[in-house]
Amino acid sequence: MKNKTDLDRLIDKAKEARKQAYALYSNFLVGAAVVGESDKIYTGCNIENSSYGLTVCAERVALFKAVSEGEKEVKMLALVTDTKTLVWPCGACRQVLAEFNRELLIVSSNLKGQREEKKLSEIFPEVFDKRSLKK
Repeated sequence: MKNKTDLDRLIDKAKEARKQAYALYSNFLVGAAVVGESDKIYTGCNIENSSYGLTVCAERVALFKAVSEGEKEVKMLALVTDTKTLVWPCGACRQVLAEFNRELLIVSSNLKGQREEKKLSEIFPEVFDKRSLKK
């Protein structure tokens, strides 16, 4: 997934996933798509719950689908929302994503066609990860 066409395809997959969001409470629909080390794409949407703490973000849904299918690292994440400004993964998602690639390329996009790329390490420079657990 290196060229613009591949990036556009990844964003399109995230847009499609967004349509499946279960966001009855916030009406904030989010779609995500991650590319695994195998170059396979995995999608996710946010899934809310009336017990708000049990809500799961689109980024984690996509990542967990990738991991459940054998991926141990992800290379890129596309995130799509219908917002005026671009949004980035929440703190919980940043922490979980860091476990699988601290240098993950994240592309934030909205339905207006705006997009920006940042590495996870730029938006989450200090992490608690497996290295933190070593004695």
